[in-house]
Amino acid sequence: MNWYEVTNIEAIDSPALLVYPDRVQHNIETMIANVGGNPKRLFPHVKTYKMREIVQMQLEAGIERFKCATISEMEMAITAGAKNVLIAYQMTGPKIGRLLNLAKKYPASTIASLVDNLDSAQALASAFAKEGLTANVYLDVDNGMNRTGCPLDATTFSLIKSIAKTSNLAFKGLHLYDGQFRSSSMTERKKGSDQAFRPIYGLLDRLKNELNIHAEVVNGGSPSFSAAAMRENVFCSPGTVLLWDVGYANMIPEVKAKWAAVLITRIISKPTEGIITVDLGHKSVGSENPLNKRLQFLNLSDYEACGHSEEHLMVKVSNWADLKVGDVLYGVPYHVCPSVALHDEACVIRGNEWVENWEVVARRRRITV
Repeated sequence: MNWYEVTNIEAIDSPALLVYPDRVQHNIETMIANVGGNPKRLFPHVKTYKMREIVQMQLEAGIERFKCATISEMEMAITAGAKNVLIAYQMTGPKIGRLLNLAKKYPASTIASLVDNLDSAQALASAFAKEGLTANVYLDVDNGMNRTGCPLDATTFSLIKSIAKTSNLAFKGLHLYDGQFRSSSMTERKKGSDQAFRPIYGLLDRLKNELNIHAEVVNGGSPSFSAAAMRENVFCSPGTVLLWDVGYANMIPEVKAKWAAVLITRIISKPTEGIITVDLGHKSVGSENPLNKRLQFLNLSDYEACGHSEEHLMVKVSNWADLKVGDVLYGVPYHVCPSVALHDEACVIRGNEWVENWEVVARRRRITV
């Protein structure tokens, strides 16, 4: 029997998300091995899976810090037992109040957020000051991706100096996401990442020598994980590695992770010769990629996706006569993160058997705060 097959699959309605804890465990061990066996160097992102149980598996492996993208993900991680969580996002509008409420509700956990300008930092400080609290912040630095962050130039030091002397703010360090390096060649990815990171060394030395600030550095999502892992005193924050997907398996072959999340779908129609339709629409699998890069079937060969709508995926197949309405197909997403976020729960598979469900709790925009 193949690793992904489920003996009691007829009890699982489709489409559905399946998660394989033994393979998640392998991926946790792979992350730790990549940072020299020291789990305390990891600051993994929770956005890929959004499940408390996977946070708990990492805590049991000695991982202490977690990164997230939403208030909901932060609360999920905290309620799973995490004591140190960074939301890798700058708080604006109502998010400032929600972060403050999290800090008040869960005082035993250290929480932090990003800032990339002084006005936003001061707005955060003002809100926390009203409650007699201090907000922990990391400076989000743009070292080439041009998505968020302050420029990495002569102004960066002065911005940190201003943040560090702002009341009710505790400056913790720097956050850099260099996801722009996406070559399938590790050599090329590392070369680009190293070049973009190089100015950070001078900035860290200046902070240490002139301000006596020993800043932490959080760096290295999944694309640049291999490069970041080779840097001393850097916290690495891969995320997709926990579940893995086709896209990163193709792009980052040196990270020996295993696919740990699978989508199941059933053939619901054979509308015309050579075409099957399955119940895996836009609402069940991440669909931001081109049509031929949304799902890789594990038990179907010589096929081509030819149409996709909200609840249907049409596929050209060569063995049309051999396939039946009701047949179950298993597939791995090209991009697992948005695919997981489309499902309320994951069916947990142990030893080829569905044994329980895990709630994808942080797919919600709000849990309690």
